[in-house]
Amino acid sequence: MVKRQFPNPIELAKLMKFKAPEFNGKKRRLDSALTIYDLKDIAKRRTPKAAYDYTDGSAEGEISLSRARQAFEDIEFHPSILRDASHVDTTTQILGGTSALPFGIAPTGFTRLMQTEGEVAGAGAAAAAGIPFTLSTLGTTSIEDVKAANPNGRNWFQLYVMREREISYGLVERAAAAGYDTLMFTVDTPVAGARLRDKRNGFSIPPQLTVGTILNAIPRPWWWFDFLTTPPLEFASLSSTGGRTVGELLDSAMDPSINYDDLQIIRDMWPGKIVIKGVQNLEDSKRLADLGVDSILLSNHGGRQLDRAPIPFHLLPEVVREVGNDVEVMVDTGIMNGADIVASMALGAKFTLIGRAYLYGLMAGGREGVDRTIEILSDQIVRTMKLLEVTSIEELEPKHVTQLQRLIPRG
Repeated sequence: MVKRQFPNPIELAKLMKFKAPEFNGKKRRLDSALTIYDLKDIAKRRTPKAAYDYTDGSAEGEISLSRARQAFEDIEFHPSILRDASHVDTTTQILGGTSALPFGIAPTGFTRLMQTEGEVAGAGAAAAAGIPFTLSTLGTTSIEDVKAANPNGRNWFQLYVMREREISYGLVERAAAAGYDTLMFTVDTPVAGARLRDKRNGFSIPPQLTVGTILNAIPRPWWWFDFLTTPPLEFASLSSTGGRTVGELLDSAMDPSINYDDLQIIRDMWPGKIVIKGVQNLEDSKRLADLGVDSILLSNHGGRQLDRAPIPFHLLPEVVREVGNDVEVMVDTGIMNGADIVASMALGAKFTLIGRAYLYGLMAGGREGVDRTIEILSDQIVRTMKLLEVTSIEELEPKHVTQLQRLIPRG
């Protein structure tokens, strides 16, 4: 029989230790975020619907994005045992330089829409973490201002080849002059994908005020205060957006006739490393490897272009096996956990990129939110590696991961 007694006040006092309250609201909400999905929830609460949907959404039925995320969930890890995993080294070499973590920040368009600090917050956080930052052609901060925010770090520039070729050539020259070390030549956007959330929201650039947007703004005054008291929201490298939807702008600017001749012209102009972004099959990977590009990025544009496109993570093992000795293979789309990054590296990726995960942090808390994104992913990477009992990125091998299958082609 259990013997009962009155609680000893001294012993009880030892148990009643209250956490000091945190009066900084931003720090409190960011500290409460333990996963990227937590940051996503905070971002949704704090951002107007049109801006949030522009970030969170993808093309048509959004099948590509959901499949990409599912692919990362459908993995099985195979840990080793009885190996000293006290210390883990997450640094890796990519495109002739070092990254402190096996991921960088992907190019995202119209970033100041999500939160007014925009690309400056991303570049500053990347600098602090020792990882690369990629500026989009459709960015809302200039090439030079991003360089100023990340003066000693690694800056990459993502390039669209547009109908007016001279615009693209000028951007290449500016990025080279500013000291960017890598150019990301994007090949999956001959026309804009059908981003239905944007159409339903009537989302345009610059944002237009309607009864709906005003009503949606009422519970989010901080976003509108930032929007109305900071420099006008526009593409820093382009002009004359004219209140068009993002799709209309892309369709008017992009050229579906771009080809390998354009790639050769850009390669001849660019003094640094070149990545081909948006590769989605083995045949193209082989051709690019034969042409001697530095890297290919397996990507379906975050599901924002062709819906039902191939899943980049599923393409990874075959592409690495066939061309991995000739070209550095990177992967993006759907990464929401450090374990996704570990799995990609184990299957042969040289590097990964995060897009929405970074933007969820930005919307949740500006620069500090981006820092929190990187911190969450870094912690997850280290913990996963320790549980696998590997001590460096180089030790990760295909034997550590099995890709489980849901979508099996019919014979």
